[in-house]
Amino acid sequence: MTQQGNIVSLARGQYRLREQLGGSAYGVVWRAETPGAAGCVAIKLVNQEQMGRAPAALHGHWIESARNENRFLSGLAPWDGRHIVRLLDSGSHAGLPAMALELLDGDLAGFLNAERAAGRPTAPAQALAWIIQVNQALAKVHAAGFRYLDLKPGNLLLDRRTLGLKLADFGTSRALAEASLHPYAGTANWQAPEQFFPQAGGLYASDARSDYFALGALLYFLACGQVLRYGAACAQAYAAHGREGGAVLREQHSGLPPVLQPDEAASFADRFSGAQVQALALLRTLLAPLPAGRPCHALEISRMLGAVRDRLHQLPLPRAA
Repeated sequence: MTQQGNIVSLARGQYRLREQLGGSAYGVVWRAETPGAAGCVAIKLVNQEQMGRAPAALHGHWIESARNENRFLSGLAPWDGRHIVRLLDSGSHAGLPAMALELLDGDLAGFLNAERAAGRPTAPAQALAWIIQVNQALAKVHAAGFRYLDLKPGNLLLDRRTLGLKLADFGTSRALAEASLHPYAGTANWQAPEQFFPQAGGLYASDARSDYFALGALLYFLACGQVLRYGAACAQAYAAHGREGGAVLREQHSGLPPVLQPDEAASFADRFSGAQVQALALLRTLLAPLPAGRPCHALEISRMLGAVRDRLHQLPLPRAA
């Protein structure tokens, strides 16, 4: 059993586990230090507890998830790490894949919870700045040949000094070249319709544009302080019915539920005084129910973000004397 004080030996060094920071169904993250050296790292290990609860035939999914993440991060060039967490070391622990990653100050979800509890909502300019960073991170993921498929505040790590974000947790990522349908992957609150509602065979069809839907859901969340009602309904259906939740929700609505309600659109636009038209156009494009209605490339999103930013920062002309 992995516990505080254990030593994890990887290719480049040894790391002593200090405290568990969190994790997901597939991985557990620890704060760790190198004995005799300053500084700490994040050690990510396979979530053996969750893996042990699954049938033995499914254990390979946990191992493949870790290997996918290692393959992606190890393939990045040094200059790709501006908005993607850096891989520092890798190897195995207890016979399972393990990684040492750069340690940041927690995730965006925790930061936002603390800020909102203190009565400090996210300013529109800050929401926009974060979305610009995440769009740049997704561009790197897609350029490397992957679709991310699990964009959410909990997978965005924060540098509190600079308020910079880095995308983390790539175990759910799938190669873009794999065009075939795939099993369920991701988190229901943030998923595009094609990720949550299965095809006839019970499998799912996703691509890079599925990540852009999640980017839109994140933009709404940052600006308005709450999850889209569409995302909340998907999460509730999944919690109650598991992977059958999509079919249940589709039956309740006699088709796909609406992604963006009129009052949600109005509330979002009101947050971007002076840039309502541009901001709402961006949100509607990202949240298009069908992938064909969404942007095809991060560059297109970047242009739309620039239009919002320019209008948001535009000062009124002085009145004539």
